[in-house]
Amino acid sequence: MLDQLIPFLTASILLTFSPGPDIIYVLVRSIAFGYKQGIMTALGLVSGILVHTSLVAFGVSAIIKQSEYIFLVIKVLGALYLLYLAYQVYKSDPKIAFTAEGISDKSMARLYRQGFIMNVLNPKVSIFFLAFFPGFLWEPEGNTVLQFYILGGLFMLQALVIFSFVAVMAGRISKYIKSHPRSGLFLKWLQVVIFVLIAVLILL
Repeated sequence: MLDQLIPFLTASILLTFSPGPDIIYVLVRSIAFGYKQGIMTALGLVSGILVHTSLVAFGVSAIIKQSEYIFLVIKVLGALYLLYLAYQVYKSDPKIAFTAEGISDKSMARLYRQGFIMNVLNPKVSIFFLAFFPGFLWEPEGNTVLQFYILGGLFMLQALVIFSFVAVMAGRISKYIKSHPRSGLFLKWLQVVIFVLIAVLILL
């Protein structure tokens, strides 16, 4: 079990730290209105992960019970999808924009709800979890639903810790990135390497 959970947690932390829309939104909101709003937004985003975990857990678990070969196909397709994401990042502009334009002040309840809806209504999250989670099941013949929820819980916990850290450190992080133009290029290649490494981990 630990042989799978430790690589999964490591990969999850690297993914969460890589620059995506969620972490950048938490950062920008924290810069604009303070770290408390950033943390509340993060709570909403992380809560949405539970919905995607449930969809993947019950859907994939039913498929795994049908055939181990289908499960192998899911893992291979998952690895290919991650390689596709790496290619998409490779083609993207390395510039990262931090602007608070169009972001208004909101109540804590509305921030939580917005973060939750942003995450739940993003189909890419479910597709990503479908590609990412099955490769780290430690007992495909066992209770896969429970295993998916354990993986989902770990992902949620580390994401909340990292998002909260980013919210608190928002000012310093944004100042550093703005004063180092090449940091965007570094973060771009870091993301490419992370996606490729996780694809390899899933296949192994």
